Amino acid sequence: MVAKKSVKDLDLDGKRVLVRVDYNVPFAPGTAQISDDSRIRASLPTIEYLAERRCKVILCSHVGRPKGRVVEELRMAPVTERLSELLERPVSQAPGITGPETGAAVETIDAGEVVLLENLRFDPREEANDPEFASELAALADVYVDDAFGTAHRAHASTEGVTHYLPAVSGLLLARELEVLGGALESPERPFAAILGGAKVSDKIAVLKNLAGTVDLIIVGGGMAATFMLAKGLNVGDSLVEEDRVAFARRFIDSAGDDGTTLLLPVDLIVANAFSEDADRRTVDVEEVPAGWRIMDIGPRSADAFDEELSRCNTVVWNGPMGVFEWEPFAGGTTRIAEALAGLKGATTIVGGGSTAEAVQKCGVADRMTHVSTGGGASLELLEGKTLPGVEALLDAG
Repeated sequence: MVAKKSVKDLDLDGKRVLVRVDYNVPFAPGTAQISDDSRIRASLPTIEYLAERRCKVILCSHVGRPKGRVVEELRMAPVTERLSELLERPVSQAPGITGPETGAAVETIDAGEVVLLENLRFDPREEANDPEFASELAALADVYVDDAFGTAHRAHASTEGVTHYLPAVSGLLLARELEVLGGALESPERPFAAILGGAKVSDKIAVLKNLAGTVDLIIVGGGMAATFMLAKGLNVGDSLVEEDRVAFARRFIDSAGDDGTTLLLPVDLIVANAFSEDADRRTVDVEEVPAGWRIMDIGPRSADAFDEELSRCNTVVWNGPMGVFEWEPFAGGTTRIAEALAGLKGATTIVGGGSTAEAVQKCGVADRMTHVSTGGGASLELLEGKTLPGVEALLDAG
C-alpha cells in the first residue's frame, strides 16, 4: 500500500477545506433521532484540527439511499444539530449541495467555522462520479480532505472525482484506518489470525484467498460455516447455504495447511427449529444438526477452541459475527469472541466495520480493541487486497 499525505502534511492555515465525512448514521424507526452517533464522533478530531488552523471547514456526506432525489427524511439537518452539540459550537446547514446559494453559505462562515452540505446523494451525479458535479464541489474549496473510510471503496464524485480538481489528502481518521489495517496486513506481529463470520461465503471468498498463506490461522464461524459443513459432507438441516460455493469451500478445506495457514471450523453449534428469536433451540455437535433445524450460532466448545487458539496470537483481524448476534439467545458465540479479543494482552486487535463493529459495541468491549474500523465494505476490500479508489486518488507521501 502506497503511503498517502494527510492533513498534517499541508499548510492549511486559513484555507477553505472540503472534507468528505461518513455521516451515514442510523435513525430510530420513524423518527429524526440519531440512534448511533459514533460516525459523527469519529470525525471530530479532523474537524477540530482544521478549525484550530482557522480553516473554513466544509463538510459533505450522504445519508441513506435516496437514489438521486430529495427525500425529506434523509436531510442532513438532524446530523448538523448533533454535530453542533458534539463540537459545542454552531454548525451551519447549507441550503443545498452546490450552486449559488450554497456557495454564498460557505462564503458567509468565518475562519474556524463549520458548514455541512445537504445530502450528496440527493444529486444523481454523485454516485455517477460526474466530472461536472465534482468540479462544482471543488469550486467551494482550496483543498480536499477525505476522512470517510466507509466510502473510500466507492469511486464517487465526492470521493474520487473531486481529487482531479483539488490537492487531496487524508483526514486523521482515514490515516489511522490505513495505518492500522495496512500495517496488520503488511507487517503483522505473529502469530496472525483472521476471524471470518457473517452470512455468506461469497462475501468472503476474496478475503479467504488473499489471506491464505498470509495469516497463520483462519477461524470460520457465522452462517457461512454452514457451507463449509456441507462441503465436509455434513447435514446442515435448513441452514442457509450457497450451493455454488460448496466446491470452493471443499477445495479450501482440502488445501488447508499447505500454505502454512491453519483452518479452524466449529465443532458444535447452536441450532433452532425456526429463524426466530424465540424458536426452540439446542446445542449439538456439527455431525448432529437435526433435519428441519438451522444453524444460528457457534456452540460453547467451538468458542472454547477458538478462544484457546486466539490466546496465542499477537495480531487478530475480525470481520463478521459468529451468529445471529442481534438476538440474545444466539449472541453467545459473538460475545465470547469479543471478550477473547478484549482480553488479549499486548496484541493488536482489529475489528472490521459494519455488523462486527456493532457487535463489539453491544458487548461493551469496543474501547478494549486496538482499532474498530468505521468502514465495513472498505475494510473488507482491504482484506481482499483491493485498491480503494478514494485512497488511491490522494496525494502520495514523500
